Amino acid sequence: MDHFHYLNGELCCEGVSLRAIADSAGTPAYVYSKAALLENLAAYDRAFASVPHLVCYAVKANSNLGVLATLARAGAGADIVSGGELHRALRAGVPPQKITFAGVGKTREEMREALKAEILVFNVESASELAALNETAQASGVRAPVAVRVNPGVDSDTHPYIATGMKTAKFGIPIAEAVRVYEEAAGMPGISVIGVQMHIGSQLTKTSPFADAVARLAELVLTLRTVGIDVRLVDVGGGLGIQYKDEVPPSPDAYASVLLPALRPLGVVVLLEPGRSIVGNAGVLVTRALYRRVSAEKTFVIVDAGMNDLIRPALYGAYHEIRPVLEAGRRRPGETVDVVGPICESGDFLARDRELPRVEEDDLLAVMSSGAYGFAMASNYNARPRAAEILVDDRRYTIVRRRETYEDLVAGESLP
Repeated sequence: MDHFHYLNGELCCEGVSLRAIADSAGTPAYVYSKAALLENLAAYDRAFASVPHLVCYAVKANSNLGVLATLARAGAGADIVSGGELHRALRAGVPPQKITFAGVGKTREEMREALKAEILVFNVESASELAALNETAQASGVRAPVAVRVNPGVDSDTHPYIATGMKTAKFGIPIAEAVRVYEEAAGMPGISVIGVQMHIGSQLTKTSPFADAVARLAELVLTLRTVGIDVRLVDVGGGLGIQYKDEVPPSPDAYASVLLPALRPLGVVVLLEPGRSIVGNAGVLVTRALYRRVSAEKTFVIVDAGMNDLIRPALYGAYHEIRPVLEAGRRRPGETVDVVGPICESGDFLARDRELPRVEEDDLLAVMSSGAYGFAMASNYNARPRAAEILVDDRRYTIVRRRETYEDLVAGESLP
């Protein structure tokens, strides 16, 4: 179900007008649909209901406490990649026994914090990290639960910046070396080997890379059992794509249909780490048009949201649909424009050469499918306060992160 729709002439999130939110909370502002979050999470639980499983939401996609708490209350765990994300997940009410810790650069302090919290599992990405975790766990008087992240050497057919399963990626241990690393781990006094993990990339729109990767993972599990290492968790990562433009990504049901034939015979608990497919289409960025600038070569629509608010178009060349908040705006004559922000960079744009109905000054626009890697990647570049975040629940909404102030920008700084 599309939870962003026109109602009484205005684009709404569930039952709340985006114009009303903008008038009250200002712009730019991120707006999230609670119903969409819960619907997307439930789709994974239904798809994998035939096996023991746990959905660990990838916190890096959107780490707002309101989003995390909404998903935690619905039974989700958390996939984290830093001590800060651990703090956020725990603050939002995610049980530590539902937290997985990934990432290639965990510090020893982060390891200590996660060991103290008694998280479910560490996804170890290198032999060096394994040795450091073993030492840290021994010093803490505990054993660290570990799954080795295996790089299956699969081309995930996505943007190179978010492809993580190929041999050239910095992530994980090559599958050819995995048995040796597992045998080393099994002999370490501070390590308890409980699982195997993979993650091959993000915004995947085909099931074939998942099928290839999980087949290799299942073969590895069987090989490990022949040498006495009986893993009981198989973490297949995340990466399922969403529709930004004309993509047709597989549904969680289709995703499960290619994974379960290889996983079900193993008799393991399946861990899933979706992020974008949970929150991506559950959020929009609302921005206001400030000015029009027309030259012989280009027409620019200058808005109050910039690359510091949403960097994906500048960083990845990513496409986001842009809709007028007032439905009447859709009936205006079309024109080709660049939608740009106020940042002092030529790379500051939300859309280039985009055919849009004519946008006038003070019009409100919604940048669609911005719930994932939007606010999470925002910055204070050009000393710009970060946007507000709003969570809508039917006909009510809550400001789940207030707009930053100028004083927030200098908090923690001091004059020499």
